Amino acid sequence: MNDDAETGPTVVGVELGGTKAIAVLARGDRILDRLRVPTTEPGSTLGALVERVTGWFAADRAPEAIGIGSFGPVGLDPGRDDYGHVTTTPKAGWSDVDVVGPFSGFGVPVAFETDVAAAALAEGRWGASRGCTDHVYITIGTGVGVGIVAGGRPVHGLVHPEAGHLRVRRRGDDTFSGTCPYHGDCIEGLASGPAIAARTGTPAEALAPDHPVWRDVVAELGELVTSLTLTVSPQRIVLGGGVGAGRADLVEGIRDAVARNLAGYVAGLDDDGIASLVRPAALGHDAGPLGTVAVAQSAAHVPSASPGVSVAVTPQPWESRG
Repeated sequence: MNDDAETGPTVVGVELGGTKAIAVLARGDRILDRLRVPTTEPGSTLGALVERVTGWFAADRAPEAIGIGSFGPVGLDPGRDDYGHVTTTPKAGWSDVDVVGPFSGFGVPVAFETDVAAAALAEGRWGASRGCTDHVYITIGTGVGVGIVAGGRPVHGLVHPEAGHLRVRRRGDDTFSGTCPYHGDCIEGLASGPAIAARTGTPAEALAPDHPVWRDVVAELGELVTSLTLTVSPQRIVLGGGVGAGRADLVEGIRDAVARNLAGYVAGLDDDGIASLVRPAALGHDAGPLGTVAVAQSAAHVPSASPGVSVAVTPQPWESRG
């Protein structure tokens, strides 16, 4: 437990992932209560989360803000009509779904971020990227998502980083066409959990570490990490997600691939430098939920909210009275 675990506001975090959704009540980095449900169709998934959040407010737990981190792509610009919505997702039934709206009636600020950028914030505050101002979190699971923090802020722009859909160099005789419905053999279509299962006929978690598919997955993820190193120049790149978490062999393989790709070009990135650059997530499977807590904490006092985190403020009951 960190020294800020018992301090700060009580907040609600909601992580909406491709296979599971989690709502937490937290103070500092201490999770006080938790609900986990499968991500099925939007009505039942969001309904179950809202019901638990409603219970926390009704029990006078006094949450001061709600932070939401969602799989995407999502709309992060409060000035656009798609703010708070999932947009062009490959997940069936979720395109154009309003994620923020169901949580906007509790009379507290609601902050919205991608699930992977939220996880990056958590690793920066409490985990493997602590002390870094410029860092990256890569989640390898149902999809491949990339959250980038620059100058302490999540990177937004036209939308948000979608580096999981970059194309990478592949083994010349690899004929696998990829599983991404938009791009085929982008990195998500090659190295996500569903892609690995499609390649092998076996779920990724059931494959032995010496299965031949990992040679290709490691090489492809090494291409992604190399590209991020050369374009973003982060101080840290953290690997997490259902496929990436807890796999020391995967991390070591990716480090070796990055070293080969860079070929000594970047000063300071010898073997020790690459070992410092590329690290496993320190928060494990709690990186996502704690990320939404970090997002909520940024909104608990709106005037000092972290720049780059989208915040929508629902009027307090007394503010709506004539």
